[in-house]
Amino acid sequence: MSGFMDLNVTFCENKSSMQKLIDTAAHLGYSTVAVNYTFEATATKKTAIPSPKPIKELIDHLPIVQGRSRPIRVLNRLTLLMSDSSYFFPNQKAYEPYDLLAVQADTEKLFHAACTLLDVDVITLPFTERLPFFFKKAPVNAAAERGVVFEVTYAPAVWHATARRSTVVNALNLAQACNGKNMMVSSAASKPLELRGPYDVINLCSLMGLSHDQARNALSRTCRSLLLHAETRKSAGGAVRTERRRDQPPVEQETEVFSAPAAKRAKRRPGPSRS
Repeated sequence: MSGFMDLNVTFCENKSSMQKLIDTAAHLGYSTVAVNYTFEATATKKTAIPSPKPIKELIDHLPIVQGRSRPIRVLNRLTLLMSDSSYFFPNQKAYEPYDLLAVQADTEKLFHAACTLLDVDVITLPFTERLPFFFKKAPVNAAAERGVVFEVTYAPAVWHATARRSTVVNALNLAQACNGKNMMVSSAASKPLELRGPYDVINLCSLMGLSHDQARNALSRTCRSLLLHAETRKSAGGAVRTERRRDQPPVEQETEVFSAPAAKRAKRRPGPSRS
């Protein structure tokens, strides 16, 4: 069984605050967390994408996961903020230090590109606001076929009723579009008080139209599949697939033919039939 994961906890420069956040996640039973770094990509901005901090510099020690005998696993994640898909540069070396690559889709055009074209692992959306577009089956299904996961974050909706209402409505619309599959629920917490235990999050998912099994998968199996997808994206160089055209006849197997002298061929010719 896959352990519970929270693949979005907000990066903090303060080492003590970061330690408390990860300690709380381990105490609540999360076996894996991803520290999220954000970078705004624009056409004019020349700032290089920063590298993530090494785990030893991020926190003092890895806490033991509640109910398990092993320490928590800490990953690095990069979320790109952009207004146009042309600002995304695939195969960029600056992405390599990160275990997960996400893009925040604020417009329908960018959402469609993220679902069908961009080589990312996660598509996140500003669920606390009213989205300027509706979820359509075609791009959502395309993202599912490519192994890209949709993310719903709950921490921004913890303290504000309006944000909570918008998050539930938007997540419900997304769940209807993807049939409750290929969805990941994470916290996006920046402080320990914003974290919730896995089973509390599962109960929250029932308001988003997810069944108990779908909600559990959104914290475990879907996250595990996402990590496998990210490893494949980083390591795979590509594949070549060849197919025979339907209108092209199959190639007959070649056989080796030994030619005989002309005199012997003439003797082998059948003569006229005798009646």
